[in-house]
Amino acid sequence: MRIVSGIYKGRRFNPPANLKARPTTDIAKEGLFNIMNNMVDFEELKVLDMFGGTGNISLEFASRGCRDITLLELNSINYSFIKKVIAELGVESINALKTDTFKFIERTGAKYDLIFADPPYDHKELPNIPDKIFSYGLLAEEGMLILEHPKDFSFSSHPHFYDHRNYGHVNFSFFK
Repeated sequence: MRIVSGIYKGRRFNPPANLKARPTTDIAKEGLFNIMNNMVDFEELKVLDMFGGTGNISLEFASRGCRDITLLELNSINYSFIKKVIAELGVESINALKTDTFKFIERTGAKYDLIFADPPYDHKELPNIPDKIFSYGLLAEEGMLILEHPKDFSFSSHPHFYDHRNYGHVNFSFFK
């Protein structure tokens, strides 16, 4: 796992072998953040990183100057790894929570400028994530949801869908 840009650029972290996560590939992550470079001011974003996994995406946001990141991860091993990396880097902008993502979104009431969701590809709720985000009103006025998913899902008919990008086996659907 490598941070591709920003103040922590080039830092590498080796997740433990027993980590239950599928990190976003460096190529896909770099492509995604290149797209966002033209769309957002990272320092002004309030970010929700659902299904934190390795913490890879939140660390990239922090490296690019984002000051308000909430990361959700339920798995204890993953959560411990994320907390360890945050501490090693001295990152203060990531609030990592060990919690169930769906319970969190039902009760938070907060609004986010950008929500990134990278659930396990076999998660039964993956197709419902956009509907849940919009039904709970979690996006700020000009907010954006980015959902990472396998190629066998298409969200193009969703009323809030506006773009899709493919990086090999990694697909991102964008919603506003």
